[in-house]
Amino acid sequence: MTVDASREEAPPELVQLLTPEGERVEHPDYDIDLTPDEVRSLYRDLVLVRRVDLEAVALQRQGELGIWASLLGQEAAQIGSGRALTDADMAFPTYREHGVAWCRDVDPVKLLGLFRGVNHGGWDPAEHNFHLYTIVIGSQTLHAVGYAMGLQRDSGEGATIVYFGDGASSQGDVNESFVWASVFNAPIVFFCQNNQWAISEPIEKQSRIPLYRRASGFGFPGIRVDGNDVFACLAVTRKALADARSGQGPTLVEAFTYRMGAHTTTDDPTRYRVASELEAWKLKDPIERVKAYLFKQELADQEFIDGVEAEADQLGADLRRRCLAMPDPEPLDIFDHVYREPHALIDEERATFAAYLEGFEK
Repeated sequence: MTVDASREEAPPELVQLLTPEGERVEHPDYDIDLTPDEVRSLYRDLVLVRRVDLEAVALQRQGELGIWASLLGQEAAQIGSGRALTDADMAFPTYREHGVAWCRDVDPVKLLGLFRGVNHGGWDPAEHNFHLYTIVIGSQTLHAVGYAMGLQRDSGEGATIVYFGDGASSQGDVNESFVWASVFNAPIVFFCQNNQWAISEPIEKQSRIPLYRRASGFGFPGIRVDGNDVFACLAVTRKALADARSGQGPTLVEAFTYRMGAHTTTDDPTRYRVASELEAWKLKDPIERVKAYLFKQELADQEFIDGVEAEADQLGADLRRRCLAMPDPEPLDIFDHVYREPHALIDEERATFAAYLEGFEK
């Protein structure tokens, strides 16, 4: 198949406030004024979240977790958007938003409990305004729109943000959620982390146009942001959430980033992508560009960087210790909390499974 060259368009604008070299740039519509303490805090977030992720990958490789979905390379998209949330906002994640969980004060060991198979989720969504992880691809977008419409009808002060990937953008649930959000002007931000690969399928097999432009077909704005730029992700998400809260309806934010690791620890990315692509994206590393900015602006010295690294080492060691100390649940515990009230079918299944277990020698 040939493509008419006359139909090709210029690359879409990418909102960027911090270049890969650590240079600060201005943008007429999306800008942000950060204090030195705020910049240092964002750097600390990025480093600590990456350490949580790397420790979890190591634990899975050693047989302590059943599986893990790494966020390596996507830290800026998650920390930037996560730090834009207020206490009144509600976030709906997929299964990879460990950085957003960090911003919502979810204990990282509770994330590990889900992947270790010792709990059903591990945290109270109402306590953190951070919903449980969703494994079914794209279904959380419908949940998020419903929640946003509830806020709207209850005259709530907050907005909703929902996370999904470039692969999920092709799911029916996601497109249906766009319809509902648009028609009802729901206070929601759709935050798509376009990490270029839906497991082994590249982005060009998901869409012939940039993903953010899909929003116009549903009647609301879309914007593409440098997903490796924590400043830009913070500024863009903050504005989109403010628009949602003020009654201006939904926004689609496409965070253009890259999954540096495997889709999950069951995946081997070397089978479908070339090493040169990975090396090119390493030069856009979200942590290194903030570190470069800190040094160029003389906002931090090597002692600060070393201190954050030491804190990350301590966090990793503590996370490992507490993960290994998690008690295994009793087999029959799986039937608890399926429904809020007693249920005859669950009682029957529990009794059947208990009888099955009794058939084994002690």
